[in-house]
Amino acid sequence: MKNPAILFFLLLITVVPRDAFAQVYKTESGKAEFLSKAPLNEFTGKSSNLNGLIDLEENVLDFFIDLNTLKTGIGLRDRHMRENYLETKKYPFAEFVGKIKENVAIKTGESKAVTAIGTFKIHGKEKEITVPGKLTAVSPNELKLEATFKILLSDYNIDIPKVVFYELAEEQTISISSNLKK
Repeated sequence: MKNPAILFFLLLITVVPRDAFAQVYKTESGKAEFLSKAPLNEFTGKSSNLNGLIDLEENVLDFFIDLNTLKTGIGLRDRHMRENYLETKKYPFAEFVGKIKENVAIKTGESKAVTAIGTFKIHGKEKEITVPGKLTAVSPNELKLEATFKILLSDYNIDIPKVVFYELAEEQTISISSNLKK
């Protein structure tokens, strides 16, 4: 074999690990936020501890968050949210596992609207949902994901006492934003 291109390719596939070519992007510091818009009170909860991955070869994604990292800006409300509604000692995580509907092939600097269909799990309950989002190729080794979706607390058996009805909305808007690296 005197063709240097073939020699280089053979050397590359035998020496370089397979996952070096993989289309898997990961994060451990994504941002998650929920918005509760009740008649008498509107507030957000935020965390910078969203973990997840996107595999563009398989068109799958998996994101989860430790609900104990959510902060609303008021310590007492945070404690009530964890203890009385989310029951984080029993159900510490929320997770979305799904498949991206579209084939994602984007070049650096480009963005593409995508739709993920999958299972959202919180408070021990699962429900299939559709999540619209946007992927941006920040660089050859980095993707940015932005998505917003809504859930109903009753779909996940998260009770709202009648006394708190005007302070905590049944419908919650969840937004995530994350830069993922290869």
